[in-house]
Amino acid sequence: MSNMPQMLEGYRVLDFSQFVAGPTCSRILAEMGAEVIKVEMAPEGDRTRSAGLKPLEGKHKSTTHSTYYMQHNHSKLSIALDLRKAAARELVLAMVPKVDVVVENFAPGVMKRMGFSYEDLKRVNPKIIMCSISMAGQTGPLSTRAGYDPIGQSYAGITDGMGEKDRAPSVTTMAIGDVSTGVASAMAVGFAIIHRDRTGKGQHLDASLVDTYFHMHDANVPMVALRGDKFKPTRAGSIPARVPLIGIYPCGGGYVYLCLVAHQWPQLVRAMQMPELSKDPRFQGARLRAQNSDDLEAIIKQWFAGFEKRDDAIAALEKERVPCAPVLTLNEAMRHPHLNERKTVRWIDDPILGKVAIPGLPVKFSDWPDRTELRSARLGEDNERVLQDVLEMTDDQIAKLYAEGVLVRDPLLVQS
Repeated sequence: MSNMPQMLEGYRVLDFSQFVAGPTCSRILAEMGAEVIKVEMAPEGDRTRSAGLKPLEGKHKSTTHSTYYMQHNHSKLSIALDLRKAAARELVLAMVPKVDVVVENFAPGVMKRMGFSYEDLKRVNPKIIMCSISMAGQTGPLSTRAGYDPIGQSYAGITDGMGEKDRAPSVTTMAIGDVSTGVASAMAVGFAIIHRDRTGKGQHLDASLVDTYFHMHDANVPMVALRGDKFKPTRAGSIPARVPLIGIYPCGGGYVYLCLVAHQWPQLVRAMQMPELSKDPRFQGARLRAQNSDDLEAIIKQWFAGFEKRDDAIAALEKERVPCAPVLTLNEAMRHPHLNERKTVRWIDDPILGKVAIPGLPVKFSDWPDRTELRSARLGEDNERVLQDVLEMTDDQIAKLYAEGVLVRDPLLVQS
């Protein structure tokens, strides 16, 4: 494994991003073998360093290392600069000709004010690929709006579809749009690298949470386009109206998600051991089942209520190959043997945090497995390495940058 070449080995990425969306993109590039240099701003670096759990005692204690930071920024190098200083900005521009990709997720206009717009970078490296990630994109009426994942989700018509039909819309408890935008951006960077290697042309990639979320609509967009306001999809709750074969049912102290299409109705009848339903005039065909959905929903609920253990209901359904799943808590999912065998739940050894789990990559590669030993840098831990390797600076030059406050690092690194 250690001698196996990686797909992006030899490519170098300059990463200005923070929080989740941008760091997800650059983390995937790092996992694929690219050298990712994370540019962190003084004095605290990526703001996720202060979130999550931190080791505050023992030999690995840290004020700038956290579970949140580690999950999204492992496998990267950290250089910490005070970008308010001209000398720091000059260092960045000096590195640009030595890198292939720049990733950033500031609000549109921030990179330009720092002197790092695509046009600025293109002047010193015509082949540069820049990936800009924002809430609503670099263009359009919403481009100047500040925003996070739920804001993009709301503008994309996603939030309105979540929750109970007679209550206000619900919000997700995780950054689905941030992570998905990061994955899509990593994909786009890969495509842009192939294009650049074939044509010699770099380009500016414009990724947004709104675009990612809108792309998640699976069927309703053309319906609205053709029918206008005569068709208004909205939230359906745990059991959609008139579709009782799809829904979340309480069972055995938990919940079961039932998800059938019309032709699988006989399988459910067999699983429930209620042959009389197949002859019931209320349920002869999908249209009649929809018309009598309240009656059918009550029957299915009563059937689920007869199980003390959710797993017994799942077993009865799976025996007839009825599509269903237990609605697992995160704690239950992390203990599930399937997710552990496939390393979907990825247990790794972090030098500071110890043995800890993070989500695995969403796609498995046959040429190499996920690494189990990962490094996530403390703030500014790689200042010397980056400046020596990329810009061939001397120890004296680097020491001068520390003295001038251009470079910063975790105070505990200085003590050690």
